[in-house]
Amino acid sequence: MLIFSCLVLASACKKGNEATEEPKIDTSTPITVPAFSRDSAYAYVEKQVSFGPRVPGSAAHKSMQQWLVQQFKNYGANVTEQSFKAKFATIGEVRSTNIIAAFNPTYARRVILAAHWDTRYAADEDDERSKEPIDGADDGGSGVGILLEIARLIQQNPIPLGVDIILFDAEDQGATNSNEDTWCLGSQYWAVNPHIKGYRAEYGILLDMAGARGAVFSKEDLSQVFHPEKANKIYHHYDKVWELAAGMGHGNMFLNVRGRPLTDDHLYVNQHTTIPMIDIINRPVNSEKGFGAHWHTHDDNMKIIDPQVLGVVGQVVTAYLYRSVKNPS
Repeated sequence: MLIFSCLVLASACKKGNEATEEPKIDTSTPITVPAFSRDSAYAYVEKQVSFGPRVPGSAAHKSMQQWLVQQFKNYGANVTEQSFKAKFATIGEVRSTNIIAAFNPTYARRVILAAHWDTRYAADEDDERSKEPIDGADDGGSGVGILLEIARLIQQNPIPLGVDIILFDAEDQGATNSNEDTWCLGSQYWAVNPHIKGYRAEYGILLDMAGARGAVFSKEDLSQVFHPEKANKIYHHYDKVWELAAGMGHGNMFLNVRGRPLTDDHLYVNQHTTIPMIDIINRPVNSEKGFGAHWHTHDDNMKIIDPQVLGVVGQVVTAYLYRSVKNPS
């Protein structure tokens, strides 16, 4: 992803041709939010790194794809592997795959939780071994690790809501100092070719670089990117998630400020669909790179991952998800 600056509906999500009615919600009964396990999320990040760099086209990438699909199936999800040809400015044309894990696939009300699962082909922000691929423990691993733990929680704590966990591929192979559309090829493809025709969701939350030591998360200033009506729908979820985080005692991590907009997977979902998607991404204040010092370097390894950060982000997203049952957007 690059720093970028420039000028809901609940609908039937069909399996085959039918959509089932969700269970009626007793609004007088409190929603129980399950406890997110930071240690479990950490183990999922560690497992991903154990495959090696997950660059599209590599053996490690293929092996982890098979593992991810099986993990989601083990947790009761219906899994779609959306294959597409990605033409990279950096590594050429490579077949890539978006992975969609659907919970309660026939429910009309749906939400998206997303991350990218590929890792950078080269440590081009590093002074050493700059042509070698990175581990991507944070950039690639952390978001997926959090979402795998949420998938496990959904299996153990059924939710009367359709939840689609989307792992975008081909996000992190873009050309530095080039057109921003060389990034995020998986989300670009999905946004105009959704896995289900006419797909709709109430909102989406993207997780990217969400597990590093000292991480802080800010909102985006979208005033020069989208017209006010669309921007306000996205702001609505930024504000609600950040308010929830502050109420849970994490205002020091979820900063109530708007930073520059980003080119990340959520941008293309917002551009090409009616789904308002926000981005929870580490952007340290006064960072020279705009991201953490480990970004696109070999320091993006397990040493940078903080289980506490994984736990905070995971618990906030889990709480927002389960509270959505009674609070349609």
